[in-house]
Amino acid sequence: MIAEVIVDVSAYPIDRPFDYAVPAHLETVIERGSRVKVPFGPRKVIGYVTGLKSESEIEEHKLKKIDELIDLDPVLSPELMDLAKKMARETLSYEIDALQVMLPAAMRAKYEKFISVEKLEEIDDARVLAALNGRTRIPLKQITDPDVLKLIKDYSERGIVSVDTAISQQTKVKKVRTVHIGNSDTLAELLLTVHPNAKKQAELIRWMLDHAGETIEAAKLLNESGIQNPVLKAVIEKGGATEAYVETYREPDAPKLLDTPIPIRLTEEQQTALDKVKVAADSGKAETFLLHGITGSGKTEVYLQAIKHVLDKGKEAIVLVPEISLTPQMTARFQERFGGLVAVMHSGLSAGEKYDEWRKIHRREVRVVVGARSAIFAPFENVGIIILDEEHESTYKQEDTPRYHARDVAIWRSEHYGCPVILGSATPSLESYARASKGVYTLLELSKRAKNQPLPSVTVVDMRDELKEGNRSMFSVQLAEAIRLRLEKKEQTVLFLNKRGFSSFVLCRDCGTVVQCPNCDISLTYHRSNESLKCHYCGHEEPVPLVCPECESEHIRFFGTGTQKAEEEISKLFPEARVLRMDVDTTRQKGAHERILRQFSEGKADILLGTQMIAKGLDFPNITLVGVLAADTTLHLADFRAAEKTFQLMTQVSGRAGRHDLAGEVFIQTYSPEHYAIELAKTQHYQTFYNLEMAARKQYGYPPFYFITLVQFSHEDLLKVADFAEKGTRYLKNSLSPETVIIGPAAAAISRVNNRYRYQCLIKYKKEPKLIETLQQLIRMYRTNWMKDGLLMAVDMDPTSIF
Repeated sequence: MIAEVIVDVSAYPIDRPFDYAVPAHLETVIERGSRVKVPFGPRKVIGYVTGLKSESEIEEHKLKKIDELIDLDPVLSPELMDLAKKMARETLSYEIDALQVMLPAAMRAKYEKFISVEKLEEIDDARVLAALNGRTRIPLKQITDPDVLKLIKDYSERGIVSVDTAISQQTKVKKVRTVHIGNSDTLAELLLTVHPNAKKQAELIRWMLDHAGETIEAAKLLNESGIQNPVLKAVIEKGGATEAYVETYREPDAPKLLDTPIPIRLTEEQQTALDKVKVAADSGKAETFLLHGITGSGKTEVYLQAIKHVLDKGKEAIVLVPEISLTPQMTARFQERFGGLVAVMHSGLSAGEKYDEWRKIHRREVRVVVGARSAIFAPFENVGIIILDEEHESTYKQEDTPRYHARDVAIWRSEHYGCPVILGSATPSLESYARASKGVYTLLELSKRAKNQPLPSVTVVDMRDELKEGNRSMFSVQLAEAIRLRLEKKEQTVLFLNKRGFSSFVLCRDCGTVVQCPNCDISLTYHRSNESLKCHYCGHEEPVPLVCPECESEHIRFFGTGTQKAEEEISKLFPEARVLRMDVDTTRQKGAHERILRQFSEGKADILLGTQMIAKGLDFPNITLVGVLAADTTLHLADFRAAEKTFQLMTQVSGRAGRHDLAGEVFIQTYSPEHYAIELAKTQHYQTFYNLEMAARKQYGYPPFYFITLVQFSHEDLLKVADFAEKGTRYLKNSLSPETVIIGPAAAAISRVNNRYRYQCLIKYKKEPKLIETLQQLIRMYRTNWMKDGLLMAVDMDPTSIF
């Protein structure tokens, strides 16, 4: 038997299966989708079995043998193996990268070099003996002295020591020590034989007599009996109990958010939508639904009832949410409805917790998975429905290789299982709504709120007028009054500002210098908490300058505004208000999202201030006011999706107010009140916005009228990157059809990141049969010729942003 194996090496010549002979003892157990340890060149690596056959083009005596089978039960199903192949082709990535992304990071290989001593008696150098410290095998990384390393190299050449690589998984299965207490007769006999001085042993045996026959965790036993471990060991040795190490799961903390029970009786619109989904689920045909429902229209209830329908049929469900901050509330709802059948997968879990949640799914112990983007690869084998909540969110697109979009993967998986996909949003992406308008997706509309509450009243505040009136604060008079009123009424307020840090940039008022990052073409952001300037691209950090670095003037000030500054201003204006801030800086710690949202849900704060992580999904009955402090932060970006993103954010954040019995009010502060994205977000008129934006996209030739692909080049040398970009673009122009438009090459909007200059070209096409083939050839040229010159090239088939 011969196995085809994709090895764990991301390199161009190796991106194909290699043949290995299967040892006789593994022939009956090895399966496609299992991981194996194989010799590859001088080292051993992990590989994935992609196929089994009986013949190879390579002569039998030249075939290397598989060293070890890591998984008796394959970690990837045949469906996921086929999906990896398709994904590698569609996203132009290595197949090994597509396979790796499907598994939790904990299961990726950890390669560690060890020194093994073959002939200890022949080692005569005291320094090497001291480093070994009596051991015959030590990790190579423990030796840091270059002289000792040189000696070990000499010993290795003479065969006195050998250097080998140990491969292990990054995270091990968690095991807990348990103690099974013997029966009462055994314990009573043992008590009679205990030495009179062994008082603690006698005390433990008496405690055990009350718990005879029980199995208990060792830690709990020691805690409850108040006895030390050596005493327990002595009693076990005498036969009073037996101990074992039992596999257990690392349980992520279940979110404890106060949630309002939703009426289970559906509205007419919800029922119509649900019935269509049920028909599709029962038909066994793949169908993609776009559930377009205004904020608060009860999309989640439709999801929950659709999932119940497929679970009753014995199938499984995958639910994706765009951000970790949405996971606590969504998970709380799903666990309330489906109890222990729910697994959670998102970036806030530790590697061990993710691994355990993955194992629960793999072992069929759960039937619903709720998580962020990567949960789309949940190893279910009988999927009945896939749901993407807030389908328009850019976080569903992976930014590094393999650059997949969770929506595409969901549709590919649904075609395999013949099941429905629901894409839910109050503000669908233009591409999805255009597909629904053409009948590619089935459109389901929810035009009223679930409890028939009115949409919140929205006021757009022109900040230019505030400036004319002499108000330099970031709070307009109207918004400040509204917050004061909510504080008096003991109602809650959400304030949204899409910028973290204290201020956008630091500027000298004398010479106009803005303090820039030394590695990137971008201004540094001021962070008040540790008086530092940070670059949010490369992580560079430096103390705040006291004088201008150019003209040495002391008139250096902070401009723009960030969440830290807003928090400080709130405490000045409303000293009595209890404020919670939620941005990347306050949610770095594990569980911080849940903690902040729990405090807010329990009414321990009056104001929740945050970036876009608070703009969607939150559903708390006491929120009656939403304030958008600066609607312009996303509106004037050099991106064709700027207006769409602004409209989506404004609509989403407005929808947090007045979702229950209390009426909601929204204030949007802006310097561009006449812009259609802001005007239409005020009334949540999606259809009007869609028509206007589609006309603009058609005029300028952007998606959904054209497909776009972004090719980006980067190098430390500006002239070299310009030269490579020119060659690459010329090759594309010569190879693709004349109808395909190629824009560029040009410097990227942020032309330097991490000391690397960035150039890009944009391919716009309606139909281009040769595109994949041409791009693969371009990647081949890059990997064989240009890569060694230090160039980095990235191809993004459907970029969410062209920055």
